[in-house]
Amino acid sequence: MNQRPLSPHLGIYKLGYTMLLSGLHRITGCVATVGLLLFVWWLMALASGPAAYANAMKILSSPLGRFVLFGFAFSFIYHFCNGIRHMNWDTGRGLERAEARRSGVVVVVAVVLLTALVIWLGCTAMTNTGAP
Repeated sequence: MNQRPLSPHLGIYKLGYTMLLSGLHRITGCVATVGLLLFVWWLMALASGPAAYANAMKILSSPLGRFVLFGFAFSFIYHFCNGIRHMNWDTGRGLERAEARRSGVVVVVAVVLLTALVIWLGCTAMTNTGAP
């Protein structure tokens, strides 16, 4: 039998910030897709009438629902911001180690701030509409 060398894998590479951010980009893309399905369900409930909408809002405003919405918001915002970073890389800019590290920090800070803003706005809207 032919003994070919194995490709490098996680056992060989040291986990670095770019590897972590890249893996998180893939994971948040999947989570954001599921979150968009949740958004479609909410829109369908909105279009189906007051009873369906009230039921959807009851579920989404529960502690578990709010946690899921937080995860969706974080995932969507992270995937969006890191996608902009990747598009910049596609132009050949920002690929040097120091620039990549700096853009990674910018993405993380932007995600934290934007997620906090979206959650604050969402909670304010839920409070003003009388949702539990």
